Amino acid sequence: MRSTQQIETPVLIAGGGPVGLAMAIELGWRGIGCVLVDEGDGELLHPRTGLIAIRTMEMLRRYGLAQRMRACGFPDDYALSMVFCTSLNGSLLARAPFPSMRAAPTPPETPEKKQRCPQIWMQPILADAVRANPHATLRLGHRLESFDDDGANVVAQVVERASDTRLAIRARYLIGCDGAASGVRARLGIATSGRALGYSVNILFRAPGLTRQHRMGEAERYLFVGPEGTWGNVTVIDGDALWRLTVLGSEQKLDLASLDARAWVRRAFGSAAIDFEVLSVAPWRRSEMLAERFSAGRVMLAGDACHTMSPTGGMGMNTGMQEVFDLGWKLEAALAGWAGPHLLESYTAERLPVARRNIGFSTQNYQAWRDTPDAGAVCEDSPAGAAVRALLGARLRESTRVEWESTGLQIGYRYDASPICVPDGTPAPADDYSHYEPTARPGARAPHAWLSDGRSTLDLFGRGFVLLQFGDSAVPDALREAFARRGIPFRVQGLGEPRVAALYERALVLVRPDGHVAWRGDAVDNPRHIADIVCGAKAT
Repeated sequence: MRSTQQIETPVLIAGGGPVGLAMAIELGWRGIGCVLVDEGDGELLHPRTGLIAIRTMEMLRRYGLAQRMRACGFPDDYALSMVFCTSLNGSLLARAPFPSMRAAPTPPETPEKKQRCPQIWMQPILADAVRANPHATLRLGHRLESFDDDGANVVAQVVERASDTRLAIRARYLIGCDGAASGVRARLGIATSGRALGYSVNILFRAPGLTRQHRMGEAERYLFVGPEGTWGNVTVIDGDALWRLTVLGSEQKLDLASLDARAWVRRAFGSAAIDFEVLSVAPWRRSEMLAERFSAGRVMLAGDACHTMSPTGGMGMNTGMQEVFDLGWKLEAALAGWAGPHLLESYTAERLPVARRNIGFSTQNYQAWRDTPDAGAVCEDSPAGAAVRALLGARLRESTRVEWESTGLQIGYRYDASPICVPDGTPAPADDYSHYEPTARPGARAPHAWLSDGRSTLDLFGRGFVLLQFGDSAVPDALREAFARRGIPFRVQGLGEPRVAALYERALVLVRPDGHVAWRGDAVDNPRHIADIVCGAKAT
């Protein structure tokens, strides 16, 4: 092995998937130097994620990347319906119609709607953004072997695979974005809880023009029901040639040594006449896992390193992206010297309950998929078969509706018990997966509204704390002084728009750099207390 090179950086990121790349983009956007290491070469042998949820699109909007994701290459006129059937050329049980990206309206509660963008295109866009940022360095083909946290720094041992060169990277902080089998989490000794939900095999295949060769029409996903119940689904990737078949079953049933991938694809087609090519086969365990904490000392976890969930609903990666939003400004505060001792501690306090919530949503969706009792006659060409198909179709369409209509889940998450938000004593709105109720209650995402100059209120946030000042309300000098005394970046944004004032409900609303409300009121009674709480100098 060659001699060890010494590198210093404020933040080291382990793991170059979408969450790790987004973390590097967030830090670079904040002017924070970071190095991202990943053992792979950036090539995706088996892409998984494809849905960019609303809140993630709002984050990408901040970085100037939202439009690049919309122009990723996925056809914007492809209908994104959900189909329940026996096979693509078999019998239709039900259809849940959903429009194409072009036809889908942007919900009034956000400036950005969700976007279909397969990982084969999403990840290179994110990687290019990292490479374009002068504060971020992307090192592919580098394996994190070990690290030690001495209380002042984290010193990591990294090996470049191609040259066998050893690097000693000294960082103020390390972020483990290294997936469900996280070596960072294991070295920290952080325990996890959870359970296996089932076993699946993903079969990636190429079948150009597939939608013209079956009777079910365009859809984002086709869910297949056979006599044994729900057995699999086909998901669109590029809108034409690339598709992913997920086969559900037991670990024994899906043993790769005996698995006939082509037979499963033909069963999904319901026809032997369609040409296709199997590109890759990947077994995986569907699970729900939650780490008992998301950080230890100067090391933090994000994404699948601290939680896994069933992909039913598309919230795995998107939950990790929310963690990027939460953690980025806190690291900036710590590195700039204005973070109190409780600020980084608040990362677990805020994000763990949201991850638990999203895990529950995802498992609920998976259980709805499998809710197909008495399916024995589903493929029969008989009155009994027709009756079973009608019954199961209606049941599946209704029970899975929340998976596709989840605005409340995507932007309605809140940090109700956050130690760095000042509660105002108002009751919490209902937490509804489907319905989002805008609220400026402390801990909530600050509501979106279009301003008269064409900006969204969300466009006002990111660089430090922003105090929204509605109407003629006065901002006490003592509040400005309290923030200045602690070195907390702070500015006042006057808004004279009654419609927006009514949405925010108070004359003064303090919004954190991640766009969540930290405090609100009609008058400021204790400015120093507010400043101490929001920077983590004092716990609530």
